[in-house]
Amino acid sequence: MNYYKYSFQYDGDNEILLAFLSQLPFDTFEEEEGFHAYISEDNHNETFLTELNALKERMQFSVKEEYIPAQNWNATWEANFHPILVGDYCAIRANFHAPIPTVKHEIIIHPKMAFGTGHHETTFMVIERMQSIPFTGKKTLDYGCGTGVLAILAAFENASIIDAIDIDPLSYENTVENCENNGVSSVNSIRGVLSDIETDDYDVILANINRHVILENFALLSQKAKKNGLLIISGILHSDESLILENATQHSFKLRDKKEKNGWLCLTFERI
Repeated sequence: MNYYKYSFQYDGDNEILLAFLSQLPFDTFEEEEGFHAYISEDNHNETFLTELNALKERMQFSVKEEYIPAQNWNATWEANFHPILVGDYCAIRANFHAPIPTVKHEIIIHPKMAFGTGHHETTFMVIERMQSIPFTGKKTLDYGCGTGVLAILAAFENASIIDAIDIDPLSYENTVENCENNGVSSVNSIRGVLSDIETDDYDVILANINRHVILENFALLSQKAKKNGLLIISGILHSDESLILENATQHSFKLRDKKEKNGWLCLTFERI
């Protein structure tokens, strides 16, 4: 998939700017030699540009646009991707990194997309939360699976049925490849949207995605989570907490746990 990279320069608080930009259909944000945001070519339309220009007039930032064809992603990943280490529980590294033998689980990925490094906080928190969940025998959904690391970790923790779904064809292919590279055969990889999944009654739903997708799909998530099942949401800014909690309550979810890291949230809900 082709992407646009927007590089921002802002004299004010970047967290405030990030809060407003998160309301636009950007996939990923990163702070590395400046502040950057990525949006897929599919979402780069007139409505998006109008909203971005209106925000620019309001907040007085400067921005540079760069078109990044899909074939450039691998080199960008290799230059920017660094291993994620969650205590002694789990390490996620690319196949060009040295082994990390000091953890319980090591996941090796071959990344195909430049975005992902910018969401280390959210990935870290979900993995940290997964450490305390007894996955053995649990039916699990990785919604917006990206590289498939959460689904692979659920497999390592002996979940019984694991579905991993993403709308991006490269994410689907990457998940399939990463499962093979990690010796995981129990993950059912799906290219599509949440409504394409016929399965209900998930014990655990992992949704490391973004605010827009979560809000649009709360009703479906409620339908697919079994009673007393867990929904773990990340990719949510602290400023969006009240909106997420309000919608969760409306769809029969009760907050059970909250983690925060650098302005990002990981929220665990129980389906009541």
